[in-house]
Amino acid sequence: MSSPNPLRKPELEYKSLLVLVALASLLFALIIWPFFGAVCWAVFIAIVFWPMHQRFLRGSHGHANMAAAASLTVILLIVILPASLLAASVTQEASVLVDKMRSGEIQLASYFQKAIEALPEWARSMLQRFGLTDLSQMQQRILAALSSSGQVVTSRVMSIGQVTLDFIVAFFVMLYVVFFLFRDGEKLTRGIARSIPLEPMHTERLLRQFATVVRATVKGNIVVALVQGALGGIAFAVLGVPGAVLWGAVMALFSLLPAVGAVMVWGPVAAWFFFNGQLLQAIGLTLWGGVVIGLVDNVLRPILVGKDTRMPDYLVLVATLGGIVVFGLNGFVIGPVIAAVFLVSWDMLAALRQQSRVPPPAPPPS
Repeated sequence: MSSPNPLRKPELEYKSLLVLVALASLLFALIIWPFFGAVCWAVFIAIVFWPMHQRFLRGSHGHANMAAAASLTVILLIVILPASLLAASVTQEASVLVDKMRSGEIQLASYFQKAIEALPEWARSMLQRFGLTDLSQMQQRILAALSSSGQVVTSRVMSIGQVTLDFIVAFFVMLYVVFFLFRDGEKLTRGIARSIPLEPMHTERLLRQFATVVRATVKGNIVVALVQGALGGIAFAVLGVPGAVLWGAVMALFSLLPAVGAVMVWGPVAAWFFFNGQLLQAIGLTLWGGVVIGLVDNVLRPILVGKDTRMPDYLVLVATLGGIVVFGLNGFVIGPVIAAVFLVSWDMLAALRQQSRVPPPAPPPS
C-alpha cells in the first residue's frame, strides 16, 4: 500500500486559496464598480498630494487623523471649490450661448458663409463634395450638439442647485476614501507590496511607476491644460468672443490630448476673424495662441512633469482617447496609467527572460 503524498495537501490548499481569492476579488470589484470613478480619483488625489500630507504629518508630530483632516481641507479649498465654481460658470455660459443661437442673436450661417466665400475655388468644391456647404443644416447640427452637451454638463457636473443624488454620494465616497488613504496610506502600500506575487525589486518599480504616471498626468497635464484654457479664455474675452469661459474650458479639454492641443479651438476663431476682415484680431490671436499658449506647454510641462513618464506622445494620445472611450472622463488619467503599467510589465518580463538566457558563471578551477 502506497503512503499518501505529504505535499499534496498543501498544494491543494494553495490552489483552493487561489480560487477563493480570485472569487472574492471578482465579487469585491463588482460591488465597488458603481463607485469606480470615485475610488480612482481618491487614489489619484492621494498620490498627487502625498508630499503635502507628509509635511502636515511632520507638523502634527505624527497625529495621522489631524494631518489627514488638514490635507483634505486644503484640497477642498484649493481644488474642489474652484472647480465647482468653474463648472457652474461653464454651465451657465453654455446655456446662454444656446439661447443666443436659438433666438438668432448669433447667426452661425452668416459667419460660415463669409468664411466659405473667402476660400479658394478648389476648397469650396471640396466642401461641396462632402456636403459641408449646407449652412442651415450645419447650424442645426451644431445647435443640437451644444444643446445635448449642455444637458450632459448640467446633469453630470456639479453646479449650484443642480446636482444628482448619485453625484453627491460618489463625491462624499471620494472624500471619505481620500481621508483614509492619507491616514493609512503607508500601511496600505506595504500590504499591497507584500500581496503582489513579484520580487520586491519588481514590485517597487511597478508601484513607483504607477505613482509617477499618476502625478505626471494629474499634476502636469491638468495644470498645463487649465493654464492654457485660462489664457485662451482671457484672449477670447478681450476680443469679445461670446462664451469666453465656455470656450476656455473646451480649450483646456483639448489641451489634455497630446499632438492636438488648444489650437483646435483658437485656430478656427483666428481663421474666422481673418475671413471676416478683422486682420488685427486674427494676427493678435494667432500670436497669442502660437507664442504664449504654445510656450506654456513647452515650458511649464517639463517643470511639472520632467521626463519621468518616458512615454512617446503617440502612445499617450492613443491611451488617453481609449481611456476616455472606455472609462469616460476618468479615462484621461486611467488610460495613461494602464499604458505605463503595460510598458513596465513587459519591460520586466523581457529583463527576466534575458536573465534566464544568461549562462551561469563557470565554477572556479580546482
